[in-house]
Amino acid sequence: MTSALILIDLMPRIIALPLAPHSGEEVLTRCRRLAEVFRASDRPVVLVRVERPNTTEQPPGSGFAVGLVQPSDIVVVKRTVGAFHGTGLHDQLRDLGVDTLVLAGLVTTMGVESTARAASDHGYELEFVADAMSGFAADEHDFTVEKIFPRFGEVRDTAAYT
Repeated sequence: MTSALILIDLMPRIIALPLAPHSGEEVLTRCRRLAEVFRASDRPVVLVRVERPNTTEQPPGSGFAVGLVQPSDIVVVKRTVGAFHGTGLHDQLRDLGVDTLVLAGLVTTMGVESTARAASDHGYELEFVADAMSGFAADEHDFTVEKIFPRFGEVRDTAAYT
């Protein structure tokens, strides 16, 4: 079994939003820790960020958080909510023999959930790092983590990986 860490939309303009139950900075800190663990064991780290389609200039803060991307990482720029459509991500993961995805990032009910649903459609085993993601509202995040994600895979926290 080969697992890859997928980190969604860790961009300054999204990290700065009023998120709950965890702040964007708390999520970023946990995601950095997860990425270190995956890199140390030579497992792929995939960093995903969104660009608004049909615009020549992205809003300020649309790049990755400073220092997040490392040379060995796979970088994906999406133009939809999820990380798979039109990005070639599935082909890259398949070429690496990845069959399990560990998902974290921002926000729970948007980029993370959309990516998870597409990943499930592609046949990946899924794991969710509940305290390394957050939503626009704590109740939305909690509902998704407690009711939706267990239907797709295992829900854990950062301590299970570090």
